[in-house]
Amino acid sequence: MSSSDWASVASLATALGTLVLAVATFASVRSANRAARAAEQSLLVGLRPLLVASRLHDDAQKVMFVDGKWVQVPGGRAIAQAEEGVIYLSLSVRNVGRGIAVVHGWRFYPDWGSGLPDPVLDEFHRQSRDLYVPPGDIGFWQGAFRDETDPQYDDACKAVTSRSQMTVDILYGDHDGGQRVVTRFGLQPRQDEGWLISVNRHWNIDRPDPR
Repeated sequence: MSSSDWASVASLATALGTLVLAVATFASVRSANRAARAAEQSLLVGLRPLLVASRLHDDAQKVMFVDGKWVQVPGGRAIAQAEEGVIYLSLSVRNVGRGIAVVHGWRFYPDWGSGLPDPVLDEFHRQSRDLYVPPGDIGFWQGAFRDETDPQYDDACKAVTSRSQMTVDILYGDHDGGQRVVTRFGLQPRQDEGWLISVNRHWNIDRPDPR
């Protein structure tokens, strides 16, 4: 075999080795990326909250509003009261997720059922203070209508005083400010002047919705 043939063989072997190395590197990078994504997903799941109605036998929640009014909300229930031009709302909730839930805002509907529109974040009322619900435990949500010029004020007042079915959307996320979710709670009036609550649906805001 001539020297030129040996040179060709050597070049071919070098090229083949380079190709094998490139394939191995590509496979290694893909594997590392999958591992990184899996680790990130595992971390996010560990931070992810999910709010539902608390159980009927859960302890009552004592809730204070900014004007000093106190209410007591039994497990699995809500309170809705209209006093001196202010409409007070509060729900007893449970966090069944793994992370702390931080409540950001809410939206009220003077109705209940599948015909309600999907949430629009620009229409939400912002919480006057952060509300925290620990993982695997109970907590509460609270909101109030104080401004009679609020477009929802009259509907809320009518629904509360007539003891109608109502709906509240609650916007919350993890303690790092991400993984926001909107949970829709339905309120059904009871004979004891309280409201039973149930969860109708969840919407993922910062990640793909499973539906």
